[in-house]
Amino acid sequence: MDKLIECVPNFSEGRNKETIDSIAQSIRDTEGCNLLDVDPGASTNRTVFTFVGSPTAVVNGALNAAKVAHQLIDMTSHTGEHPRFGAMDVCPFIPIRNATMEDCVEIANCFANQLAQQLNVPVYLYGAAAAQEERRLLPNIRAGEYEKLDQKLKDSTWKPDYGPQQFVPRWGATAVGARKFLIAYNVNLMSTKEQATKIAFNIRERGRGENKRGKLKNVQGIGWYLDERNLAQVSTNITDTDVTKLHQVFEEVVSDAKEYNLPVVGSEIVGLVPLQVLLDAAEFYISRDNLMILDESSKVNLARHQLGLDFLKPFNPDERVIEYAIRNDVVNFPISTLSVKSFVDEVAKRSEAPGGGSVSAAVAAMGAALGCMVGQLSYGKKKWENIDHVIRKALPIVYNAATDLVPLIDRDTEAFNCFFKALKMPDSTQEEKDKKRSAKREGIMLSVTCPLTTMATGNSAWEALMELAIHGNINCVSDIQVGAKCLHTGVWGAYQNVKINLPEVKDEDTRKKLRQEAEEALGRADECLEKILQIVQQRQIQAVSS
Repeated sequence: MDKLIECVPNFSEGRNKETIDSIAQSIRDTEGCNLLDVDPGASTNRTVFTFVGSPTAVVNGALNAAKVAHQLIDMTSHTGEHPRFGAMDVCPFIPIRNATMEDCVEIANCFANQLAQQLNVPVYLYGAAAAQEERRLLPNIRAGEYEKLDQKLKDSTWKPDYGPQQFVPRWGATAVGARKFLIAYNVNLMSTKEQATKIAFNIRERGRGENKRGKLKNVQGIGWYLDERNLAQVSTNITDTDVTKLHQVFEEVVSDAKEYNLPVVGSEIVGLVPLQVLLDAAEFYISRDNLMILDESSKVNLARHQLGLDFLKPFNPDERVIEYAIRNDVVNFPISTLSVKSFVDEVAKRSEAPGGGSVSAAVAAMGAALGCMVGQLSYGKKKWENIDHVIRKALPIVYNAATDLVPLIDRDTEAFNCFFKALKMPDSTQEEKDKKRSAKREGIMLSVTCPLTTMATGNSAWEALMELAIHGNINCVSDIQVGAKCLHTGVWGAYQNVKINLPEVKDEDTRKKLRQEAEEALGRADECLEKILQIVQQRQIQAVSS
């Protein structure tokens, strides 16, 4: 797949609809750009635009948007709650697919250079693109905001990275960066701005200064008031969701607000959010409240409800979760997203892949899914209350096995393609021979380890499937039988893929270890299948006799 970059320019205009629409249209009209979201705020007088595209497309889209803003936004009369120092205040680039942070640093520099040249405005680099350590943090660059920018530009320490070292009154300055996905997240309070600010200082990493740090790392925060909503917000930027989760920010604000006797009335995500952020929140509430929720859609809705994301305006996951929003942008659809008919047609083609490995993963996934179905039909009804504890334990296991097997459908095909590509590499020189040998070694190891992963993932469902065979809805025993057979066939098929590729593994010790792993995995599948079929047969006999 081609590189996909996200660009999230923030413009200092949130009230003039014509200006906002003109900027949005300039992005839509840029070839290769897909505008995903436009999020204006009246009190902040700021609009966040989110779009994706190739490296060239996002640079062109950002430039076109900047040119429109250059004509329509005048910073000399700008006011708003949000810190700012320019018409196009910030413009970060974020790697989304098949792209690295280094790619985005290069893109940021390319855009910053063109912006400065074409509009003759000062541009600073921040985040991973920063040329100086003290400029990595955006608040450092934006300190003093637009009102102090004239004086700041007279200081040689703050010479722009690109463009003139002079004040451009209508424009101000622009910060261009490369960064990881940042979550702009606000928690709503029925309070004053000062109370919201107090909580923001409590939770943000820098707290109230060097000697009084806040509770949450990688969180920036301020308090402000939304006149049009008659409520305050603790406004945060979560700069690394691997360190601090979104739901942690929400819960910390709730905790502080409770201490101050202030009501929390939902929250909002500005722009788009990665799916995993909402799934992490859902898992927190599932664990805290001892819930049983399996499917992704329900987890997203749980997080949406618990965080109150619909309070200010409807939160539509299809538009606001980035993986969902860019689905239509994906050109090379993975095999696992095909319809059953299309998948069968793809397998039937005169090509080596997808082949037995992908089919094995698909069959195993369907086997685990049937187990999940049996669990669902054995849960939540008075008739089955006595086995609720068994089903609650077994269901997530078979569900996770089914969902974890789905990506292996594509991974097996990718592994084959990797090896096949290596076979076609040139080998005229010694350097080319070495590269080809290394690529073949990597390809064949993928072709062995991928089906081994299929076997291990399939085998992870057996114990839960056995519990469902013992305790599950008697009317579903045939589904257990089919599920067990499918799961076994998937594991057996993956074993055959390991077996046929093993001779290409040249290291004897590695080959021996991999063969032993595969044989043990197949042996476990054989044993578990036999046990489950015996259990089901015995239940059928008992059902007839009773």
